[in-house]
Parts: sequence; C-alpha cells; structure tokens
Amino acid sequence: MIGPHLMTSPKHLAFTPDEYAARLASAREGMDDANLDALILFRQESLYYLTGFDTFGYVYVQALVLHRDGRMVLLTRAPDRRQAHFTSVIEDVRVWVDGADADPMRDLKAILSDMGLQGCRLGIEFAAYGLDARMGQRLREALEGFATFEDASERVTRQRLVKSEAELDYVRKAAALCDDAWVAAQKEARPGAFEGDILAAMHGAIFRGGGDDPANEFIIGSGPGALMCRYYSGRRYLDAQDQLTLEFAGTYRHYHACMMRTICLGEVPPRQRAMWEAAQAALTACEDALTPGRTAGDVFAAHASVFDDAGFGAHRLNACGYSLGTTFAPNWMDWPMLYADNPVELQPGMVFFMHMILFDSEAGLAASLGRTSLVAPGGAQPLSQASLDLTTVA
Repeated sequence: MIGPHLMTSPKHLAFTPDEYAARLASAREGMDDANLDALILFRQESLYYLTGFDTFGYVYVQALVLHRDGRMVLLTRAPDRRQAHFTSVIEDVRVWVDGADADPMRDLKAILSDMGLQGCRLGIEFAAYGLDARMGQRLREALEGFATFEDASERVTRQRLVKSEAELDYVRKAAALCDDAWVAAQKEARPGAFEGDILAAMHGAIFRGGGDDPANEFIIGSGPGALMCRYYSGRRYLDAQDQLTLEFAGTYRHYHACMMRTICLGEVPPRQRAMWEAAQAALTACEDALTPGRTAGDVFAAHASVFDDAGFGAHRLNACGYSLGTTFAPNWMDWPMLYADNPVELQPGMVFFMHMILFDSEAGLAASLGRTSLVAPGGAQPLSQASLDLTTVA
C-alpha cells in the first residue's frame, strides 16, 4: 500500500517553482490574447516545460488542461500519477483506467465539464505523438456540441523557442557533455575499431557527466554507411581506409546540444578534403547569418550559397539545421527548421544546431560538419569548444 508520505515528499523539479510560475503566466497571457478559455496540451515537451512533468508515458494518451484562470488538471494513466506528483507542480492528477472499453476522451470531457468549460473556446495541441489520428477523431467527437475549439499546436512550442537563463545553463551543460562524447569518440576511432565500442564510449561519457538519454539514437555509419544521416541497426569494424559519420547530442535535463563530424581513416581523397573545406566555409557563413533580426531562411540561404558556389549543390540537403531545446523521443529536432525562405525571425535566446552535410553518392564520399550555437545580441555564440578541423587517423 502506498503511504501518504509519497504525496508530501520533496519534489524532483528540474527548475524552481518560480520558473514554472513565470512560464504558466506567460502561457495564460497568450490565451488571453487569443481569447481562449483553456488549452488542452498533449505534447510531452509542453508538459515538461510548463510544469516539470517528466515521463515517457506520453506514448499513451495524457492531457493537461490549463484553464485561463490558472487551474490545471492532468489526465494520465495510473503509472504516471506518482510520477506527476514527484516531478511536477501539478496537484490535480486524474487517471483513466485501462480496459477494453477505455475511452480517455470521455474522461477528458468530464474534466472539461468539471472545470466549467462547456460552451467555451478551447485551444488544442493536435500535433503530439500521444494523440494519434484515432484519438484525435475521438476528441473531435467528444467536443462536438460541447465547446468550440481550434488548433493551438504551436502556442507553447513558440513560447519555448526563446530560452530563459536557467534553460541556457542546461543547454551549456549539454554542450559540454557533447564535447566529452566527441573526445571519447576520437579516442576509439582507429582501424579495426568496432562501431559499438565507439557508441558505448560516447554514451558513457555523457552518462558519467550526469546527462540523460538523447531523444533519438546517435547517428553512426562507416564505409558506405557514412553517407546515411539516420541511425540504422548493425555495426561494423573500421577499415584502415575508411570514413566515419557521427551525429550526436549531449543531453542534460532533456535539453540537447548537438554535433556532427566526419572522421577520415587513411589517406583523405582530394575531393573529400574539398568537401570538408566547403562545409567549414558554409558553417561559418551560417553562423554569421545567425543574428537577431534575420530569419531562419537567411541561415539556409547562406548554407546553400556556399555549397552551390563550390560546385556541391547537387550533394547538399534541403535543410541545414533546426532549433534545439527540451525534447523527448522520438527525436531531438525542435521547431523551427532551417530551410529556404523560412520567415521565422531570429531572437536572442534561441538555440540552433546547424549541420553542413555533403554526401557524394557517385564518389562514395561524406563530409559532415555541425555544431550548436546560441543566438546572442551580437550574433552566434558556438557552444562547443571542439575544433572544426577535419579529424584524420593515419
């Protein structure tokens, strides 16, 4: 039997109660501006950011109802009731019961009724992994004739874009852990090395430093696999003449700082070296463009211009990075991405991972370079201490 002391034990909060209070107040101000009576939030990132609720239970339906007057109710499954009390500032936690006839949307409607929201205007966070198409349809059916609603999927996401000083402390810690992982990788990368040992060393450095699991797998590939920019299962041993692509993140309190590198073993082909030099120039151009008042599209344009002018336009990607913050599986990419003509304006306190990726399939060569930067009043501030020089192993 669970004793009552569990509900009164010290909480395990990632930030101070005052930090959460300020975030919730800002969210409520946004609701006032949009004339919304409540938000129904399904994204784990939103729940963690606003309240501290830390779980992977979002693979099932869970919803936070935030009333315009400040009241909050969390609907979740039984395993997360204690988790919510332990990690968050949420006090009112209600459980939907597993069963053949379980209907979380029926329970959510009852909560909305209890909170006096019938006939009101609701903002719903439809873009959430835990709210699949079937549950989204059930939600629409439950609200039909009960209340009016609109898609508010980006409301808290936009609020999360500019980081507080407390958040930036975590981002900098994540960046230091990312550097540690890179040092560990370089120590392991040599002819005959097993990719699994490289991964183990990188993750070990992060965990020993107090970090977390990343929100998606590290990308690792050698030989032909160096031209992949997704994780795939199956590890190999490095040859004396080889190439290794790594994309990885240091993660601290779910805040990410990423890096991407190519390591060359043996003699570096002249074309691959030229690709790397272009990647260095492109990253520098992107960091020059990462300035308050410019746009996410301007950063991409800088990337494309350098690669195209160097004759590598056919080998680049259609995006060159994305925002980073507190994210949960299945990926660490946050909104917005850096792609052509993206109008999102850059502001101090935003954090972006910029990756310069060239894959020449005909030549079988890869050159990938990336790091995380803070948008500061004077421009980009790279958060990594690692060199941008090509890493080679004789």
